Amino acid sequence: MSVMEMSHRSSDYDAIIKAAEANLRKLMNIPDNYKVLFLQGGASTQFAAVPLNLMNKNKKADYIVSGQFSGKAFKEAQKYGDAVCVATSKEDNFVYVPATTRESFRPDADYVHICFNNTIYGTKYNYIPDTGDIPLVADMSSCIISEPVDVSKFGVIYAGAQKNMAPAGLTVVIIREDLIGNARPETPSMLDYQLMAENDSMYNTPPCYAIYMAGLVYEWILNEVGGLEKMKEYNEKKCSILYDYLDSQDYYIAPVKKECRSMMNVTFVTGDAELDKKFASEAAKAGLKNLKGHRSVGGMRASIYNAMPIEGVEKLVEFMKDFAEKNPK
Repeated sequence: MSVMEMSHRSSDYDAIIKAAEANLRKLMNIPDNYKVLFLQGGASTQFAAVPLNLMNKNKKADYIVSGQFSGKAFKEAQKYGDAVCVATSKEDNFVYVPATTRESFRPDADYVHICFNNTIYGTKYNYIPDTGDIPLVADMSSCIISEPVDVSKFGVIYAGAQKNMAPAGLTVVIIREDLIGNARPETPSMLDYQLMAENDSMYNTPPCYAIYMAGLVYEWILNEVGGLEKMKEYNEKKCSILYDYLDSQDYYIAPVKKECRSMMNVTFVTGDAELDKKFASEAAKAGLKNLKGHRSVGGMRASIYNAMPIEGVEKLVEFMKDFAEKNPK
């Protein structure tokens, strides 16, 4: 019987979801005072769930806007209270992550929200913001389990699974227990962290197959890769092949500031929109898919998540060299 046919209340499936949680806890070294929730709705649903559950004391929240998705999260939070953008790199087209200090945040904010890796712009936090006693909430959809992270530095970590963990449909929320149980009265049941925690992510039928697949990925990283330190080494090796090439020539331009470069998403342009379009088209014909940059920024974007082998990045660099030779500017 496939997991897709199985009752989520069966003992067989109970073993699957419990093993997945145990392995994620081991993989990320999640402290005992954090709950792990396997939810639905994508990270975008968490844009509302976070303020509904956390913006409940002073009705204030501070947002760092470093790209499109943190911007969407900020816009959603404004529906529920006094949400303020305390730092942004929008004026510079999000080519870096804004630096903050503890003084950047309002002392009575209920939480501070960040997006840890920005897929569209190819940037990543190279530091964890110091928020003092204010809970830090991080959207890690595109970088979770790509490297070690100190979970204890965060009040909430949430992530859509479809980049590094599993097929789309699963959203993982890792939340410190003291932040559970204060949802606003109008919070929909499906967005209430306490209700989800009390029911062990089984309030309704969970995304069973995606959880099963995530469990296999956790096992793969633990048993075959060797844990998140090894995963980080592998990802650093992959992205350095591409960044080293970009830094060694002047045909392609890498717009992101070096100290904020993402391991997961590498963006670059030729400086000519028509040439960029031709690059994406020719790359697809060569078997290198989905290299066209997001419609809001153009150019090219190579997403090299955990499952991308080193050989894939090497093939891309070979193609880039060949394209530059055949298409002089």
